[in-house]
Amino acid sequence: MISHPDRVLIFDTTLRDGEQSPGCSMTQPEKLRVARALAELGVDVIEAGFPAASRGDFDSVTAVAREAQGPIVCALARCHDEDIELAARALAPAQRRRLHVFLATSAIHRQYKLNMAQEEILRLAAAGVARARELCEDVEFSPEDASRTELEFLAQVVEVAIAAGATTVNIPDTVGFTVPDEFAELFRYLRKNVRGIEGVRLSVHCHDDLGMAVANSLTAVVAGARQIECTINGIGERAGNCSLEEVVMALKTRAAFFNVTTGVNSSRLYPTSRLVSSITGMPIPRNKAVVGENAFAHEAGIHQHGMLKHHSTYEILRPEDVGLSRSHLVLGKHSGRHAFRERVQALGFELDEAEFNRVFEEFKALADRKKELFDGDIEALVLRAEGSAAGPWQLIELATETRSGGVARASVQLRHTDGRRVERSASGDGPVDAAFKAIEAATGITVALRKFEVQAVSEGEDAQGEARVYVEYNRRSYRGASVSTNIVESGTRAFLEVINRIEQAQAGTRPRESQAAATSA
Repeated sequence: MISHPDRVLIFDTTLRDGEQSPGCSMTQPEKLRVARALAELGVDVIEAGFPAASRGDFDSVTAVAREAQGPIVCALARCHDEDIELAARALAPAQRRRLHVFLATSAIHRQYKLNMAQEEILRLAAAGVARARELCEDVEFSPEDASRTELEFLAQVVEVAIAAGATTVNIPDTVGFTVPDEFAELFRYLRKNVRGIEGVRLSVHCHDDLGMAVANSLTAVVAGARQIECTINGIGERAGNCSLEEVVMALKTRAAFFNVTTGVNSSRLYPTSRLVSSITGMPIPRNKAVVGENAFAHEAGIHQHGMLKHHSTYEILRPEDVGLSRSHLVLGKHSGRHAFRERVQALGFELDEAEFNRVFEEFKALADRKKELFDGDIEALVLRAEGSAAGPWQLIELATETRSGGVARASVQLRHTDGRRVERSASGDGPVDAAFKAIEAATGITVALRKFEVQAVSEGEDAQGEARVYVEYNRRSYRGASVSTNIVESGTRAFLEVINRIEQAQAGTRPRESQAAATSA
């Protein structure tokens, strides 16, 4: 029987399904940073990747399995022996591990994707789960596109998976098609018609194509699901996945209604959200629920009047509940180490002494150029410092020259980890364009620029600007981000980050030719 029926497990798939969002691929060090943040957040399961997709994915899953302390580390596999065995090997270093096998079941997938009859699907599901169970005691099974699968056949698939040894059965709304009442009926049907279902944990995995991923996931909890699969900031394929921070805070805020708990430390939601946004280059919309800038902002006069009387008039969440400080304490060049350390900790970041010293030195240098430093400035410093060891190229010097109506020029000096120092100059339509071209000349990598964005990370005329660069190279999308009070420098560093990602990708092992990209389970 399921233990703790009032406890909902939080299964985070940011590193697997979230990374499949276009332009959101992460390097192995970045995945480890996210995994550590997820462990501190208190998620129950970290789905680290799809080991059969590529050697890079295999290595990343192994690295997360080795370093993640606390959560179960999970790896995805198709119902193929080779996939399952690779996933098991990748998970070997984990203290707690889970194999997650999936197989499409809907009529449209059976006909157009798999070209298989129902009998073959049942056979493969049973064999895949059985093989996974031989290698791991904790096995999850997902009938992909379950929400568009005939109820009677879905019940048959789930039943054979349970009989073969599945300990968790996940019901995915793979394309975000279902609606709450329909989804609740699906869960009720399975609980009534599947033998052995009372002995497994039911899970839910919803996509947000119609904007109902959170609503459908919460409905599944009411209907008996005791695991929610979700991602930080709701990132994922197409319109994304169920948003972890939204579903966790819904369960917490409406605890009297749902009568369930999670193990998530909600005060870590905001810093974790910011970390994932920084690493993936996916900005958080200002009006994003729970972690957006406007989530606790009040401009209308009647709202402000109510807030002055009591916060609960227009706030059902407290900023502190999600790790967002209400204070707007301003720091400057005269601020000391103690005040800075307190501010860093109040924002939810934990730095060791070496990291703190490095960030503090950057803070003092920035304070010499900027009159006042706000929370956004400090967040940017910490996040940049945490990801500063990207390599292999490092910007040593940047010089630009531009005149109104004239051609801009830029010179860069780069250093490579192999010891090379390269200097190049180029001209362009503006200083940013010229700097990008100089970097291309220095590194020998030419890309197609798709988007260049700049936004302020704090307040004031001397605010730092965060530059985000999106490029295409060999039919793959890459992105980079950087922060500086100098927009040209910020853009240049973001562009160099893109070049570093491309060079690291070229140095890695190519994906297995037989492996198609993982779909959302």
